[in-house]
Amino acid sequence: MTPTPRAAYALLAIALLALAVPAAVSLTLVGLVVIATIGDVAIAHHRLRVRRTVPRTLARGVAARLLVETDADAPGRIEIRQAQPADVEIDPSVGLGTLDAQLVAHRRGEAVLPPVTARGRGPLGLGRCTFAGAGEAPLLVYPDVVAAQRIVVALRRGQFRDPGLRALGPLGLGTDFESIRDYLPDDDVRQINWTASERVGRPMSNVYRVEQDRDVVCLLDTGRLMAAPLDERTTRLDAAVDAVTMVALVADELGDRCGVTVFDAELRAQLRPRRNGGRAVVRAILDKEPTSVDSDYDLAFRSASGGKRSLILVFTDLVDASAARSLVASVPVLTRRHAVIVASVRDPDLDRALRHEPSTAHDVYASAVAIDVLDERQRVATRLERAGARVVDAAAAELGEACVRAYLRLKARARL
Repeated sequence: MTPTPRAAYALLAIALLALAVPAAVSLTLVGLVVIATIGDVAIAHHRLRVRRTVPRTLARGVAARLLVETDADAPGRIEIRQAQPADVEIDPSVGLGTLDAQLVAHRRGEAVLPPVTARGRGPLGLGRCTFAGAGEAPLLVYPDVVAAQRIVVALRRGQFRDPGLRALGPLGLGTDFESIRDYLPDDDVRQINWTASERVGRPMSNVYRVEQDRDVVCLLDTGRLMAAPLDERTTRLDAAVDAVTMVALVADELGDRCGVTVFDAELRAQLRPRRNGGRAVVRAILDKEPTSVDSDYDLAFRSASGGKRSLILVFTDLVDASAARSLVASVPVLTRRHAVIVASVRDPDLDRALRHEPSTAHDVYASAVAIDVLDERQRVATRLERAGARVVDAAAAELGEACVRAYLRLKARARL
């Protein structure tokens, strides 16, 4: 319970007025201000209930609603403030009467939302009282599952098309025969069943279903190269985790088994492929952070090389030939038995240096360095492809979708 600046200004005005009026008048005015302030504080001290509504689970980078309400009779005299923890952005963080804000978490894993603070003012604005509102609220921040769910819904509705394939329905052409139906204008000519068409006197098409029960294994590199930032809040590992999430949920939709191995110099986590394993994969990687050691690709690849033929997606960073030497040397361990995709995030700084026309000598040098680095990355990608792997190199926002397209392309061509 404290007086407000308005009470201090009133006392200051009385002090100035004391120079021109008798002291008794000044003391009377001071007494009136003190009494009014005490009464204002008493009114502001009325018990206040604060209720906060916030989801317990969030997706990294996706806005969620934070609502704080009170039961005050005069909401305009109640100031509500929500403290912002590290890596959580709240806009706005202060409101009158109610606080209706957007909450965005920028780091995966567990977080704690601090208690709400409510401050009530009396009707005269001379006194105020601070209340501790709702207590701490635990938050669990997942990767960007919202973008992954959009891809799953698009697959389900037949709206996710790969421009490199002529697909039938939402899941691709497939190779397992299912039934025969009337020909549709969008059908591939290879689907026409000429024997059935001749027998019934009209064009008929074969219907194929995409194969199921395939194993999809994501190898997630958490070594030092994955700690490189993409912007102020996102690392290469964040983009890779979002892409793994998208692949895992798509595998569930397609009926495939999905697993994950997290590694750097050691195996940090390993989840064997299982049916409907997407949620378990997301839970296994949601709090993983990059380490400061070099990654042991040979160890990770040998741990995943056994078993039946699978699709293995390696999420790592392609920097230059020297940094990727162990990766290139170890890839044949996987490609002898499995279909392999090596996924990497494009460096936005390199793209920016080439996209903008140089205006200073520094810009020219930056463009020359960017060209050299990109050429080196391309040489590493070429070596990986010669070793039997496919390389996906995409911007952070497009990496997950690019990996899903490569995954669907292999399924449609029966390469798994």
